[in-house]
Amino acid sequence: MKTCRSSHDKVIAGVCGGLAEQLGWSSFRMRVVWVLATVFTAFAGVLVYLALWYLMPNEPLDFEPPPLQPWKKSV
Repeated sequence: MKTCRSSHDKVIAGVCGGLAEQLGWSSFRMRVVWVLATVFTAFAGVLVYLALWYLMPNEPLDFEPPPLQPWKKSV
């Protein structure tokens, strides 16, 4: 599966939501890791975010993200 920006789980551009879907993480965890990495790298994460915003394509409109916990059955 190609990494793409999330169209349904986004705050600014969907970069963290798309990366979280690709890694199977919750989007909250990805955003916390992103903020911590940005702070501890003298805000280089902002430049990386902007680069990914430009480079990552939008997800297709018919895309259904995989469940984060596939072993749990939805009711």
